Amino acid sequence: MLVRLQSTIGRDDLIEQMVLLPEPKKPLTKNVQKEKSVNLIVGYDASPNSHTALDIAFWIAHQTRLATNSEVTVQAVYVVEQNHRNHYPHYPEPLSFSRYVPPLECAVSNISKSVTPVLIQPKLQVNLASVQDKPTATLQEADRIIWQARSLAEEWQGSFKSHLRFGDIAIELKKVVELEAANILFLGCKSVSHPIIQTLGTNFPCAVVGIPNCIDE
Repeated sequence: MLVRLQSTIGRDDLIEQMVLLPEPKKPLTKNVQKEKSVNLIVGYDASPNSHTALDIAFWIAHQTRLATNSEVTVQAVYVVEQNHRNHYPHYPEPLSFSRYVPPLECAVSNISKSVTPVLIQPKLQVNLASVQDKPTATLQEADRIIWQARSLAEEWQGSFKSHLRFGDIAIELKKVVELEAANILFLGCKSVSHPIIQTLGTNFPCAVVGIPNCIDE
């Protein structure tokens, strides 16, 4: 998938820049049927870098659909985390909130503008009482961030899902990756030394891709 992006930008070092964690070795018995669908997960928090990562994911999804006729879904994940600065003191984007929110999944929604109107998944995998106990400002900020991701999805007119998670960033991202059988996780990071990449570890279930340094050039 990244080869097409590398060719379009005209850089022969793009893959080397962007792949922060390689794809793990897959068993030979992997179900071939699942390869017909592709899931691209994006860690999104409305920061410029994460917005770039989401845009890249949509571009790759669009090109992959054109080239392979496969079903490609981009999924944005926003994680509300406790004591963010303590875990990732050098992370450039402020994601800390004043009140602890326990790990749980709040909502999932679907958008598919390419074939059907906007679809909202009716079942919310959440304890509604727990969500109601959260600070209003926290939930409003989360809603704003998810809305931004959805707006970008509408521009690309592709298949899209959004996840709002509560807990540790690395743990929740891994949960969604495993739940959705993701092919790639996109993050707004430019280096393997980024604290989040270090926390994900080397035994991550899919490849982790960042944004290239050449975007700033």
